[in-house]
Amino acid sequence: MSFPRFLIAAPSSGSGKTLITCGILQALVNRGLKVASFKCGPDYIDPMFHSRVIGTKSKNLDAYFVGEDVLRYLFARTASENDISVIEGVMGFYDGNSVLSMEASSHDVSRKLDTPVVLLINSKGASISNLATLKGFLGFTENNIKAVIFNQMSEKVFDMIRPEVEKLGIKALGYVPKVSHLILESRHLGLVLPNEIDELKDKLNQLAEVLEGTIDIDGLLALASSAPDLEYSAPEVRRIEGTVRVGFAQDDVFCFTYEDNIEILRRCGAEIVPFSPLNDERLPDVDAIVLSGGYPELHAERLCANRSMMEDIRTKIAGGMPCIAECGGFMYLHERLEDSEGRMHESCGVIKGEVRNTGKLARFGYITITSDDPDSILRDGAVKGHEFHYWDSDNCGDSWKAVKTNGREYMCMHEEGSLIAGYPHLYFYSNPEVPYNFLCKAKKYRDSH
Repeated sequence: MSFPRFLIAAPSSGSGKTLITCGILQALVNRGLKVASFKCGPDYIDPMFHSRVIGTKSKNLDAYFVGEDVLRYLFARTASENDISVIEGVMGFYDGNSVLSMEASSHDVSRKLDTPVVLLINSKGASISNLATLKGFLGFTENNIKAVIFNQMSEKVFDMIRPEVEKLGIKALGYVPKVSHLILESRHLGLVLPNEIDELKDKLNQLAEVLEGTIDIDGLLALASSAPDLEYSAPEVRRIEGTVRVGFAQDDVFCFTYEDNIEILRRCGAEIVPFSPLNDERLPDVDAIVLSGGYPELHAERLCANRSMMEDIRTKIAGGMPCIAECGGFMYLHERLEDSEGRMHESCGVIKGEVRNTGKLARFGYITITSDDPDSILRDGAVKGHEFHYWDSDNCGDSWKAVKTNGREYMCMHEEGSLIAGYPHLYFYSNPEVPYNFLCKAKKYRDSH
């Protein structure tokens, strides 16, 4: 099937991919196109900018979590509902899941999805050296680089360098002048959240107007239309008999969720019921709950002041209600939680111990997780996930074994009865039996209550 698409990549992080991707998305939306956006890798925050601010659907595409067939399905499922798809790369174009690997890189995704690539080169402090960078990336290995955009470049320099670029056999689609008033700031987990930037929508419309004048948007559309047809098929997943109601925490605290996890839960038989531990007094009428990651430390005072919600969660989990709590959700379940100002708060009390700011990344990177417990939701095989957190627990659990891509092993997670809680973010499509097994627990709980 035909899915117009292109991928925006860069030589390294910090090149301006997210800002310029958002500006291009806004320009396409302003032209009246129905746009889908994706982010390579496990990051949560960039897709939030895409979807919450610009109004486009945004998903993750991660070639470590899933194989090529599933990756194509996850892309095509959303792309098929839209006029054009824009994929934002991760890190440097060739950087994969280890120092000398291109696996799970933006390059890897572009090859598996047969997607043309626009290389974004930050030209600050350089002129002809940009050609050396471009030539190096073009010649490093076989690739889908078809065009280049230069960030922080003047019109005068671009007009001089453009003919030299096109001698290399690719299109020079434009430049982005310095737009320091439109930059996106950083925080310890990445970019700040969309609702924290004043007048962001207005700024992105300003950026889109700039890009309409400095980037060949029609050329981008033509490049997207040149992408070859893409064949795909939906992976099989098991479905429980009937339907169970799964309460899914979704608010300013619990906002790090893989959208594809929600989709596969639905395919397995879940009715997703959003709720807010921050704002609601009690849980809705559900058979299981999922507490996603996010920033509980930023809202700890208000979150931990909601005693009725915490008591309801504690009582329901103690009574056997299945619960998956990841990263921020895991932090919330502890007895005590340190906020971003260093103050301790009494929290849910489901997990013994406390979480504190370590001031550094506690654990970071891709992991493959297994369990030897025949009653585990991992009894049918490993699941893949990712860790990225500065706050750490004095009780991380030892129910599952995690293996990093460099071979390092460590124990993690609490799997106690129907509670599954720990720092790793799990990606359900890496093993569809995991969400199915979780919903089986939810069905058993529903039938017994």
